[in-house]
Amino acid sequence: MLTVHIRPHWEISVKGEPPLDTAALLGLLLSIQDTGSIAQAAKSVKLSYRYAWGLLRTAEALFGQQLLQTGRGRGTQLTPLAQKLVWADRRIAARLSPTLQSLASELEAELVRITASRARALRMDASHGFAVAALLGCIDRDVLPLDSRYRTSTDAVVALARRECDLAGFHVPLGRFQAPTASWYLRWLDPEQHCLVRVAGREQGLITARGNPLALRGLADLARPGVRFVNRQAGSGTRMLLEMMLDADGPSPDAIQGFNNAEFTHSAVAAYIASGMADAGIGMRAASAQFKLDFMPLVKEVYYFAVRRDALEEPAMRQLLDLMRGPAYHRLVAALPGYDARGAGELVEITEAFSAT
Repeated sequence: MLTVHIRPHWEISVKGEPPLDTAALLGLLLSIQDTGSIAQAAKSVKLSYRYAWGLLRTAEALFGQQLLQTGRGRGTQLTPLAQKLVWADRRIAARLSPTLQSLASELEAELVRITASRARALRMDASHGFAVAALLGCIDRDVLPLDSRYRTSTDAVVALARRECDLAGFHVPLGRFQAPTASWYLRWLDPEQHCLVRVAGREQGLITARGNPLALRGLADLARPGVRFVNRQAGSGTRMLLEMMLDADGPSPDAIQGFNNAEFTHSAVAAYIASGMADAGIGMRAASAQFKLDFMPLVKEVYYFAVRRDALEEPAMRQLLDLMRGPAYHRLVAALPGYDARGAGELVEITEAFSAT
């Protein structure tokens, strides 16, 4: 089967000069950060030492500042400018990767329709999450055709109700915010027509800069002067959860600096904080661990796929459920920080999943 990969790519230019391709430069800077040596870094990214130096000098001339600094006993380190370039690339990747993966999946489907015949692919619309990404990574699409799109939880459930997809990924918090969240999704989910597939349990919480330098202890601290917040986009399940928590216990969203600054994935929120552009955000423990940030748990939740009952006996759906119930997938999910793989792949009635706990 054809596989399409689309990756973020960016360039920098000044006053009409030929643009600097950042791909090779960023790979070199990352390796210097890891090794503390230009020679070792050049070797690891398969560049000659001479070419690596030339690339660094070209970039420094473009910016008018140094990218490296050396210190006795410390080796070669990145300057603040170089660190900012590295974090910019990480933020770009965290923000754009889900969108680009969705576009790649759509392009794959179009190319396959033209170049080959295959059984009808399962269509998955899902909010972004590490367990979903792990599932997509272990599917052999030659054996199990699947087209995936990353969408907000609400958009995914709406698409299922319109029969625009076969699986809709969304998440429901446990505890006192379960009932209002369930009520929201029941606008489109019909217990007679739909049921749920458990994907994983996971933790949502307050993500703060490494070491929590502002000593943030809860949502109330977000209203303190000088605390910069980064949010998730409107329509996401995490944004909806946060708004319910603030409505119940405060503070007011208007009191939170940056409440309307939105990122589209948990990883993008964490990257935003790790780059120093915000002090806190709401997201998953796995995203916090990805960027070595501090995490304060606020709520446990369950991620589900909603499916139509009449699709459960389709061969591709049965194959997907078998994969989710297997030990290999369970191990992948269990290895994710803050995730619980128990019950992955099990069918759950909507009335059972949405019952108060």
